Amino acid sequence: MNIGELAENIGLEEDEYLELVELFVETGMTDMDKLQSAIDAGNAEEVARASHSLKGASSNLGFMEFSKVAREINDEAREGRLDGSSKSAGVLKEKLNAIADIIGK
Repeated sequence: MNIGELAENIGLEEDEYLELVELFVETGMTDMDKLQSAIDAGNAEEVARASHSLKGASSNLGFMEFSKVAREINDEAREGRLDGSSKSAGVLKEKLNAIADIIGK
């Protein structure tokens, strides 16, 4: 992951971009907790809400692989299907942790 390139792609200086990524990681961790709780409770509406938030924020920052997985969870939850959500949420958690590691959080 090239932070400088990602920043440039959305028209920001690298330090500005890193500030947004830090915020994404912080709020993403909270959203991941909400997502996992909703999956555990079988609450498709809450799964859709949490995954939608993660999808939008990650897409805005250029984390397209993350956004794709979040979109898949969102689409399935909107259809009332949660069977693969737990595994996909695990993938998101790994990706979020990798982003956090890259920025030193």
